[in-house]
Amino acid sequence: MLKQKNNMFDPLFRWTTLGGSLVVLVLVAGILLTLINGALPSLEKFGVGFLFSQEWNPAINEYGALSSVYGTLVSTLIAMLIAVPLSLVIALFLVELAPPGISRVVGGAIELLAAIPSIIYGMWGLFVFAPFLADHVQPKLAAIAPGLPFFTGPPMGIGMLSAGIILALMILPFITSVTRDVFQMVPSVVKESAYGMGSTTWEVTRKVTVPYGIQGVVGACFLGLGRAIGETMAVTFVIGNSHEISASLFSAANSIASTLANEFTEAADDVYLAALIELGLVLFGVTLVLQIIARWWLRRTAKKMGAVR
Repeated sequence: MLKQKNNMFDPLFRWTTLGGSLVVLVLVAGILLTLINGALPSLEKFGVGFLFSQEWNPAINEYGALSSVYGTLVSTLIAMLIAVPLSLVIALFLVELAPPGISRVVGGAIELLAAIPSIIYGMWGLFVFAPFLADHVQPKLAAIAPGLPFFTGPPMGIGMLSAGIILALMILPFITSVTRDVFQMVPSVVKESAYGMGSTTWEVTRKVTVPYGIQGVVGACFLGLGRAIGETMAVTFVIGNSHEISASLFSAANSIASTLANEFTEAADDVYLAALIELGLVLFGVTLVLQIIARWWLRRTAKKMGAVR
């Protein structure tokens, strides 16, 4: 009787899980087809040149994605350069050095940061962080490196640098939480063996903890990257929303998500609306490429670690 029940539930479980997987594929395909259909007027008018044009002028119906793509990639790069090292340091401190009480308190605070809505980050960035940046940080950066084009222009507080730092604060809790959990999964016996052989805490961290959890760390970084590249409201508040490309991080810029948030309700013209939808299609493509790179990198890392072990 028990065997008959198992035979009945196994196919049901198999088809249920298969159905759930197919729903995901259908949703992704549906979103892609909807974006392509909505972007057709823009695709027909601008073609591939849409990706390489900086022009964005609704008055003459000329649109290009270059400034939005540039702002998206640069702000995300700034966020990753800040958030990834900080996340690794915090996660290693919580796992390897902090007393249990402090680890629990700090870990809870990090998880609380992850629960804060993005619009709160944006409002805080606009009303608190941007004035602080304009008064205290940007003038010092301009004085320290006067010859660099990255720190030229008036210190307005809003711009690419502000957007990158706010994004870094937003993705920091996600990368830290996942990385901490990965490091906690390292078997204690492995670390104790290294300590028993006379290794220091730094040597155990560098040669045992980090190599053992490197796949999870890479996955955490790509999770934060995916969150940063599609963030909308927080970036919209502080990036300045200007369709200009500048080497200066003090200058106002825009991202794909901020452009969509600012201009979608104003798009009465068919070509204007199609251009915005094509921007969404570009963001979809960028996200897809990042996912492919993430899978390839994780597989490559797994092979290397397998060869080492």
